[in-house]
Amino acid sequence: MVRYVHYQWAAVFEVGVAMAVAAPVVFGTRGLPQVEGAEVASLLCFAGASAFFGLLAVTTRLSWLGGEKGDFECAAPLSDLEAILPTPRESLLRSFDGVFMVIVAVPSLVFGLLWGPWAIGWAVFFVPERIVKGVYAFFWERRHGVLLWRGKVEEQPLGKDQSLYSSPRTATPD
Repeated sequence: MVRYVHYQWAAVFEVGVAMAVAAPVVFGTRGLPQVEGAEVASLLCFAGASAFFGLLAVTTRLSWLGGEKGDFECAAPLSDLEAILPTPRESLLRSFDGVFMVIVAVPSLVFGLLWGPWAIGWAVFFVPERIVKGVYAFFWERRHGVLLWRGKVEEQPLGKDQSLYSSPRTATPD
């Protein structure tokens, strides 16, 4: 089990690592990118679209739009916390996914080597969406007095179209 917030923020770090691996190879082979307005504008459009989709995902319940708000509200409460939940440090470490880094790094290398150094910027699409989702979930947790968890608990299966668990509700200061 990992905290939903840790999962989102770890993905941002993973994209950064993938870019840090791809950039020296591409820049060493193809040279440093020349600053041109069209490439910068397209990367900014990618980032803006990503932030919009992230905001749309956390503010709507419509699953066909990627809505996660309903998942937050329907999170199944966990019954035995001590036996299931990791420590915060463990949760953060478990959130890192090497497969996702490879999925981002390999296309970044290929795009950068085939189309030019600016093409590695396609990975920027993942960052704003994950930041928006992580920040929204953090404030949602504080507002509702629960922590959201991703994972599987064999003793407590999730229902259909449900992907999150929650810790028991705690009192939040006003």
